[in-house]
Amino acid sequence: MNTETGTGTPDETGTTTPASAAPGRRGPLSRLRGHSELGVCALLLAVGVLVLTDALTMEGSFVQRGPVGPRTVPIVVGCALLVVAVVLAADVLRGGRGEAESGEDVDLDAPADWRTVALLAGVFLACALLFVPLGFPAAGALLFWGSAYALGSRNTTRDPLIAAVLSVVTFLVFDTLLGVPLPGGPLMEVL
Repeated sequence: MNTETGTGTPDETGTTTPASAAPGRRGPLSRLRGHSELGVCALLLAVGVLVLTDALTMEGSFVQRGPVGPRTVPIVVGCALLVVAVVLAADVLRGGRGEAESGEDVDLDAPADWRTVALLAGVFLACALLFVPLGFPAAGALLFWGSAYALGSRNTTRDPLIAAVLSVVTFLVFDTLLGVPLPGGPLMEVL
C-alpha cells in the first residue's frame, strides 16, 4: 500500500496497515471485534425470551395444577437463560475470554471429518423415517448401532446387541414407567 496517498498507515515494524484498520477509521462494528462471545449472549437472550414467552402464554390455572404446574420449569429455565446471557455479556465486555482448548487431545488445525458427520446425519435421518413404520425399538436400535459405527466402533456382535437392549429398555421406560406412548412397531407384538 502507498502511505503517501493515504491508503494505509505504517506501524512500528514498518509494515503498512490497511486504511480500514487504521485507528482513525473505525466503523460501528469495530468495537465488537474480538468479542465474538457476544453472539452466544445474543443467542442465549433470544432463547430465554422465547422460553419465557411460551411459558407465560401457556394455559393452566392454579386450581387445576396446584402451585407447581407446567409453567414453573420453563419460567425458571427462561429466567436462568436471561441471567446467564447478561452475566456472560458483562464478562465479555470487561475483557473476559474463554479458555483455549488445552486439556483435550484434539488437533484444532485438522480438517473436519465429513465422513463421520455424513454417516451420523444419514443414521439420524433413517431413524426419523423409520420411527413410525418400524417402531421405536427397531429405529432406536438402528440409531444406537449406526452412531456407534459412525464414531468408529467396529464390533459386529457386541454393538448391535447393546443397541437392541438399550433401545428396548428405553422404549419400556418411556412407554411403561413414564406413560409416554411410543410406537412399538411390529416387533413389539412378538414380545
